[in-house]
Amino acid sequence: MKLQMMHFLTFRIHARNFIEPTIIHKWNQDQLNLIRELQEGGNVAVAGDMRADTPGHSAKFGSYTVMHMETNKILDLRLVQSNEVGGSYHMENEGLKRCLDKLESNGLAVDYIVTDRHPQIQKYLRDRNITQFYDVWHFEKGLSKNLDKLSKMKDCEVLKKWLHSIKNHVYWSAISSESGPEKVAKWNSLQNHIQNVHVHDNHLFPVCEHPDKVSRDPKKWFQPGSVALHKVEKLLYNKRVLKDIEKLSHNFQTSSLEAFHSLILRFAPKNVIFPFIGMLCRLYLAAMHYNENANREQATTTEGQAVLLIHKVFEDPKPYAEEQHAIPIPPTLSSQYEKPSKEEVIAQRVPRPRGGRNPTYCPAGSGN
Repeated sequence: MKLQMMHFLTFRIHARNFIEPTIIHKWNQDQLNLIRELQEGGNVAVAGDMRADTPGHSAKFGSYTVMHMETNKILDLRLVQSNEVGGSYHMENEGLKRCLDKLESNGLAVDYIVTDRHPQIQKYLRDRNITQFYDVWHFEKGLSKNLDKLSKMKDCEVLKKWLHSIKNHVYWSAISSESGPEKVAKWNSLQNHIQNVHVHDNHLFPVCEHPDKVSRDPKKWFQPGSVALHKVEKLLYNKRVLKDIEKLSHNFQTSSLEAFHSLILRFAPKNVIFPFIGMLCRLYLAAMHYNENANREQATTTEGQAVLLIHKVFEDPKPYAEEQHAIPIPPTLSSQYEKPSKEEVIAQRVPRPRGGRNPTYCPAGSGN
């Protein structure tokens, strides 16, 4: 087509000298202004979650995000490379640590944080003496999988009629309560409710709040002493579940963070490999875009069409290069291995057999 295209090396030169320093400076400037605004309101409620750059458990990068829940804005975002912390399993804990250190160093104290139930995160926040609540969706998702599996057993078919109601009860127990014991009391009421008993031996929640009416399907109730009831009670009322119910967040959730993670895909798709600074800048761009539109109605033209673009230009980003150079870049994952010579690689190469067949396999009757 004889199109004049910019060479990739030319793009990298422009990115390194102009684009990346500008993005880093703008993010640092916006973040500092946001933190200063929040300092006036005292301790803050935040949510935190990690996003891996690839699916699965062997990701190269992990980005941990902390969001201020009342303003729905990204407070801090940290990129961790797996070889910095001894493996991808430890990236989430390290990312949270760096975010909290950043907030504390700028005089912003965390009142409580809403996260998933990652074991390392639980221990770290407990040692740091920071109140933690669990996101309801993450808890309900895991519980619903176990319930769905149980409902497929022959003696637990009655459970299928209750799957949706139990899911709703998880959310209601958390959101309608003001304390951990109240959440547990409301959750325990389900044990009686599924047996058609609606008065409970707990002063925090003595009676079901639903209207008193006769069911159209009397077979939907669990029978006392049945195998199905025993298995459901064992799943719903073990010590771990009750402990997690008590810590479910009754106010904010991490759904906005999940929306932000979806937005990152438009700036840094998971099927594309980026260098450390390249990935970091794309995360910063996504965060600035999200914060810019966090609590803002969609702008429209006089014809009612959406307006999507805002321009901000830095004519000379060279003074901001020092901020970029101050970011510690971990060594590449391949740096821990010794690079073989070209001759060694060629000598070790095993050619693929013609026709894609296994060279050691001889079909019967071939005479080989």
